[in-house]
Amino acid sequence: MPSAAYLKKIRPVQLIAIVFFTVSGGPYGLEQLLAYAGQHGALVLILITPILWDVPAMLTVLELNSLMPVTGGYYRWVKFALGTKLGFYEGWWTWLYTFVDLAIYPVLFVQYASFFYPDLAVYKIPICLTIIWLSAGLNILGIVPVGRLSLFLGAAVLAPFIILFILAIYHHSGNLYIPSPSLKGVSFPAFGMGLYTIMWNCLGWDNTTTYVEEVENPIRSYLISVFTAFALVIAIYFLVMWVSILSGISADDLAQNGFPAVGALIGGHWLGALIAIGGMASTLGIYAAVLLSVSRVPQAMAEDGLLPRRINILHTRFQTPYISILICSAIVSLMILWTFADLIIIDVIVYGAGLSLEYISLIRLRVTMPDVSRPFKIPLNIAGIGVMLLLPVAVYFIALAGAFSSTAETIMPAVFAIAALLSAELAWRVLTWKSVIKP
Repeated sequence: MPSAAYLKKIRPVQLIAIVFFTVSGGPYGLEQLLAYAGQHGALVLILITPILWDVPAMLTVLELNSLMPVTGGYYRWVKFALGTKLGFYEGWWTWLYTFVDLAIYPVLFVQYASFFYPDLAVYKIPICLTIIWLSAGLNILGIVPVGRLSLFLGAAVLAPFIILFILAIYHHSGNLYIPSPSLKGVSFPAFGMGLYTIMWNCLGWDNTTTYVEEVENPIRSYLISVFTAFALVIAIYFLVMWVSILSGISADDLAQNGFPAVGALIGGHWLGALIAIGGMASTLGIYAAVLLSVSRVPQAMAEDGLLPRRINILHTRFQTPYISILICSAIVSLMILWTFADLIIIDVIVYGAGLSLEYISLIRLRVTMPDVSRPFKIPLNIAGIGVMLLLPVAVYFIALAGAFSSTAETIMPAVFAIAALLSAELAWRVLTWKSVIKP
């Protein structure tokens, strides 16, 4: 019999917390931006990139979600609009990029915990594995426990930065320096990596729709949650980078020691410790939220016969896709030795390819189903939507060109990401040959 916890659905306030952690989890991960873009370019990129990269994605997700609020979200939209094969591509690519994405958060947890215990890095692998499998257990319990944990961890992430902002303004009330916006002197490869840094810290809006049937009043809840989370993310990113510049910290020190070093400069060791705790809370919250979203995709694909049906087995008590959760956790356990910079590049390239299929699906459904009710509809005609979608596509290819024009260290993960994209066709052919899929 399903548990009472599973039969309950999450409310908008919990969904805001889950969306926040799915796409951001706080500014942790932005530490390299100052080294890439400098003081004058960092704030420009923080304000401009989300408008060009995130807003079109958010609007696309909200319209498609209002048209088809179903478990599996973006995978089912693409499959319905573009056919079974491209639907499989969408699900496959999302699975791949999320494995890479999830692998970084346990590693970041160890990095922030090292603020208190510098020798903790020696035990990185067992600590990472513990986080991975505890999160798997939490997700098996259902979406409500994940939502409650996200609310608690969200407070732990935001509180130290609120204190940081207040102290920074108090200590610098006579000289609130804001660098003039400029990208002058920023090389193209550095500009590309700066874009990748922000793009990675702002992706995943579509991931939050895979469990839509587990949300109360989903159309309205998603409208409130997505726009609230977006405003929260941009405000925090801008303020944290601005305060970092105010603190006088060097770009190298910020990149190496992170925002706890900024907290120590402005408020002392105690504030640095609070921000380090917030970093640990952030990584735990992001991991749990992202695992929640990705585990529903193979469940939906198995229901449609695009993956072995055993993946679709639900827990007898909690009615959660526990086989999918266990598979995801096992694969991530093998990937925790990747570097942060490589993961950013691979994440954005593979994610961007999947997002492009969602954009194409939006346009196709506008053409083929113009009169079907959409509780939320982008206030643009098809031509206007096409122009809007050129913005994230341009950002995507500029960042990709920046990676390929840089050193071999950034070229290799870009090549790997492209190979990962091509693997979807190979997987399709193998599964078709094995008769798992009927083409």
